[in-house]
Amino acid sequence: MKIFSVDQIRLADKFTIERQNITSDMLMERAGEQVFRWLHSQLNGNPVKIHVFCGIGNNGGDGLVVARYLMEQGYNIEVYVVNFSDNRSKDFLLNFDRIKNLKYWPKLLTEGDDFPQINPDEIVVDAIFGIGLNRPPVDWVSNLIGHINKAGTFVLSVDIPSGLYMDKSVEKSDAVIRANYTLTFQLPKLIFLLPETGIYTYEWLLVDIGQDQQFLIEEEADAFYIDVNNARSLYKPRQRFSHKGTYGHALVVGGSYGKTGAALMCTEAALSAGAGLVTAYVPKCGYQSIQTAFPEAMVITDDKETHISAVDFDIKPTAVAIGVGMGKHKETVKAFADFLSENKLPLVIDADGINILAEHKELLKHLKGKAVLTPHPKELERFIGSWKNDFEKLEKAKQFSTENDVVLMIKGAYTKTIYHKKVYVNSTGNPGMATGGSGDVLTGIISGLIAQQYSLLNAAIFGAYIHGLAGDLASQRSGLEALTATDIIDFMGDAFLALFKNDTADRQQKSEEDE
Repeated sequence: MKIFSVDQIRLADKFTIERQNITSDMLMERAGEQVFRWLHSQLNGNPVKIHVFCGIGNNGGDGLVVARYLMEQGYNIEVYVVNFSDNRSKDFLLNFDRIKNLKYWPKLLTEGDDFPQINPDEIVVDAIFGIGLNRPPVDWVSNLIGHINKAGTFVLSVDIPSGLYMDKSVEKSDAVIRANYTLTFQLPKLIFLLPETGIYTYEWLLVDIGQDQQFLIEEEADAFYIDVNNARSLYKPRQRFSHKGTYGHALVVGGSYGKTGAALMCTEAALSAGAGLVTAYVPKCGYQSIQTAFPEAMVITDDKETHISAVDFDIKPTAVAIGVGMGKHKETVKAFADFLSENKLPLVIDADGINILAEHKELLKHLKGKAVLTPHPKELERFIGSWKNDFEKLEKAKQFSTENDVVLMIKGAYTKTIYHKKVYVNSTGNPGMATGGSGDVLTGIISGLIAQQYSLLNAAIFGAYIHGLAGDLASQRSGLEALTATDIIDFMGDAFLALFKNDTADRQQKSEEDE
């Protein structure tokens, strides 16, 4: 699913109006009606009081449409026009007249007016500012936003929480609506998926307003939101006449004294992701634990008891995961560097492998076109330097990926996979996955997929999705606090099944109908 810039959203509206031969206010009517339909489905006529705050631009016009539909259905509403400028959009004025035709005059709020009382058991519909905002609201409007936030009521924002910008970070955090829910039009917005700006809406939901499909398909995008349909398109089905050699051989290089578990979880995840064979390359101290805990794995040991001193093997893997629990012993660093200088295989580099790279950036030249890097935020900072905000972080990450020709993954909520100038935002996962070992499991999944001949980019995108989905399913059993990395592995099979759950149900229903 594409993520558009503000200019592309405006173009989508323009082409929709032209190609569907409709007026701009008709498109506004669609948007407002869809917001109303969602709200009506939740309330079902509940007499709760609803406060609708409308700006004087197109977002305010959307709010007036919502208010009109609510009024026509007999809801208890109060409508306010936040009069922060003398400039009003024509579609706002048109819908202002339409609501007045119902013999209702919205209350005009201007500087110096008392703010309306809002009780915690009431509802606020926020339609003050839309996607065009590019500077902080004037002080009295900022104070109004603060008044709404302090009311403790349920807040529904129309398209975007008022006060947010589409393409930069917030300047005044107390001048942004904190929405419980945002109904956003047609496509996701990047600001919902970034840590600094995503906090202003607890949940968001897409609302289809019928924008021109040809434009949505043909317009190029720099960012994508990976949902179940995108994940399905990446999946490679198993073939009936196949064998373990068909699905590749993943090699996991890692572990050290006290951190063998990282290599174990990575190894198990690689096999659970579908690799035909998996071998763990660990120090001698890890041999017995891996052979005992995971008999499906093969194990090669280093000459050293407590750490890896050389990466030397006579097998022929199709993908290598390296770095998990590996440590940074002097001999390990040299072994890692020597391995990279000779390696021709596709790699997934994590944990201490990333830390060693960050300290020895001359090694990056060996990775071009054949590595996925999976840093957490602190590890990422060692690569690209500090950043002022999330937008700068993304730009620096894109530059790093482009210069070094690597797939770069930024782990966290809405994990982002970056390759050159493109960003792929994952839709699955939950806060319970912020736990030790979760990253080791992700590394194993990606390497297991690469072993099966998924491209580096597709393996990273699809691996992040399956990893998050398994975590979501696991959390339904354990809750968030008790979720562990091995729980994620336990639910990987369920995650693969869930990819096609709706398809299976649809086929079964169709079969029953045919009978």
